Amino acid sequence: MRAVDNLSLRLQKGRILGLVGESGCGKTVTALSILNLVPYPGKVVSGNIFFEGTDLLTLAPEELRKVRGARISMIFQEPMTALNPVFTIGNQIAEIFTTHRDASRNAAMEQAVQLLQSVGIPSPEKRVEEYPHQLSGGMRQRVMIAMAIACKPSLVLADEPTTALDVTIQAHILELLGQIQSEMGMAMILVTHDLGLIAERADEVAVMYAGKIVEQTTTRELFANPQHPYTRGLLASIPKPGEAARKRLRTIPGTVPRLHDLPVGCRFAPRCDMKTERCTVEPQLIEISSGHLVRCWEAT
Repeated sequence: MRAVDNLSLRLQKGRILGLVGESGCGKTVTALSILNLVPYPGKVVSGNIFFEGTDLLTLAPEELRKVRGARISMIFQEPMTALNPVFTIGNQIAEIFTTHRDASRNAAMEQAVQLLQSVGIPSPEKRVEEYPHQLSGGMRQRVMIAMAIACKPSLVLADEPTTALDVTIQAHILELLGQIQSEMGMAMILVTHDLGLIAERADEVAVMYAGKIVEQTTTRELFANPQHPYTRGLLASIPKPGEAARKRLRTIPGTVPRLHDLPVGCRFAPRCDMKTERCTVEPQLIEISSGHLVRCWEAT
């Protein structure tokens, strides 16, 4: 049983790739696979993950640990579970510098204070002495961002970085992420189900469904010319400005199939109003125009 199957992505320096889809489609597993952090008993069974010319899947555990946090970092969806509750914020940030930069304990703590200040946390000298439960959700997420950028990585994996936050705090966090990404020139994979966030932040988009990419192109092209029925359904479900408040939003009928009970042929066919006899055979991901890939018989 494969949570993610036959997926291929390419990301250039300084670009943001949005990975979008419903819960359970494989977005988080994809991000975790890059750093070989898929929870047991899951594992990467085949393929290649090239980063700066090196296949990460060929690295020994010790070599991969040198990459994690230093050259590739991750911002997890829920900071309260990602941060260690029994260590202070300062200790957790300082460990990054002592591990990856061979900094002394005192120097690492000084850098931790500077880092918290850079992500907009007030009174950083005080916050480094506090524990995760003593911070608000927004501050914990800023701590996660600080830890992710500590070593100025080339790639950041942001897994639903604002899901648990209220709208105002979300805006602040996204603005901070965008500013840091632009200043450092790092690449980012932004995992989300929020198409508004994709439209605002991503350069390119990959739409996932049931473990496979069903459409991939630039953000501008996706919103202007969506080709896969699933992508169209997602876009149609977004509230439009000026629509009546009580007007029912369009929905996609049915639910994402379970991995152990996938339909024959196209995985989206049972929910698709465009399905035909051809859909009993699984379509391939085809380039229908320059840089625009679609997995659908009707689109090709």
